[in-house]
Amino acid sequence: MTVFDVPLDRLYQRRSMKWRRYPAAVLPLWVAEMDTYLPAAVRAAVAEAVDLGDFGYHGPGLLEPAWARYARDTWGLELATRQIALTLDVVGAMTNAVAYLTPPDAAIAFTTPIYPPFRDAATVGGRRAVTVDQTPEGRLDLAALERLFATERPALFLLCNPDNPHGTIATRAELEAVAALGRTYGVRILVDEIHGLVHRADAEFTPYLAVTGSETGLVATSASKGFGLAGLKAGLLIAGPAATDQLQRLPYEAMAGSAGHLALIAQTAALDGARDWLADMNAEVVANKALLAELLAPLGLAYEPSPATYFAWVDCSVLGLPDPTDHFLREGAVAFNPGWSYDPRFGQWTRINVATSPAVLREAVRRVATTL
Repeated sequence: MTVFDVPLDRLYQRRSMKWRRYPAAVLPLWVAEMDTYLPAAVRAAVAEAVDLGDFGYHGPGLLEPAWARYARDTWGLELATRQIALTLDVVGAMTNAVAYLTPPDAAIAFTTPIYPPFRDAATVGGRRAVTVDQTPEGRLDLAALERLFATERPALFLLCNPDNPHGTIATRAELEAVAALGRTYGVRILVDEIHGLVHRADAEFTPYLAVTGSETGLVATSASKGFGLAGLKAGLLIAGPAATDQLQRLPYEAMAGSAGHLALIAQTAALDGARDWLADMNAEVVANKALLAELLAPLGLAYEPSPATYFAWVDCSVLGLPDPTDHFLREGAVAFNPGWSYDPRFGQWTRINVATSPAVLREAVRRVATTL
């Protein structure tokens, strides 16, 4: 059995957002949920919690040391558990960092196109969002970023790495350049690394806190995306050595008090006991992206598989449709994420979730083809 070998009739029995947002006739390949069963280690840990009735408030020392072990084993990154704080999720971590670590009149910077909740996090409490365009290839434009830092003087720069929606990965040199710009212009860097576990085996992912100059930086992350645990709420806000004291002073109710006990149990079991499953999942995502590129080509849609995330960011402008994502939904009963939600200028783009079976991908593209 493969990771994504879940029958469609079983998937339609799910009650999560992905499967209940649209009518039953719609095939959903949009929100970041995987079409998979839980890894065996996670199932065992959750079953044990059920048997024990272990549904109280979370205790200390589960996910934080598990993440430290994973970071050490995977990236050679040594983290003290004091550098790692629990939070509700990655968006909550970013929002709390903005709310508690920047002044109320601050400018908050991020790249665009970007995962829509970045805008909400950046404008909490009336703060002002300022943006910088990525390159057409979905990479950091360092010259443009420096101009933004120099003119807008943001208090915080929110970076998504790996990038959502492009699926690109910032290089070590790019991250070091960002850190240097932050030091020069007094901008703290916060990197959303939630997709850092999801990438090709030959694609190097560098955690921000592993690069030179990141000592005052912050990382928001979680094991949820890598292991199909999106609805079990728990995230981490990790500080560089020079920001750890500030991290420890953040209010308990905004941080650790919002994490879920069962989520901590599940993510800990995943990080410690499901690493082989993660490798298998990543390999299947790579195969699915290649399959999607092959299926889209006869429709005139050129898609170059990205090295990270389980999303495909597809330019549909050649089709000449006013809103391709809406068209595919109305005429083909297949749901993707509209490009305009990442940036209004990208209305001709669509984001496709490929964390599903090849059969579902084939059916989705077949439905797209019927609308053309």
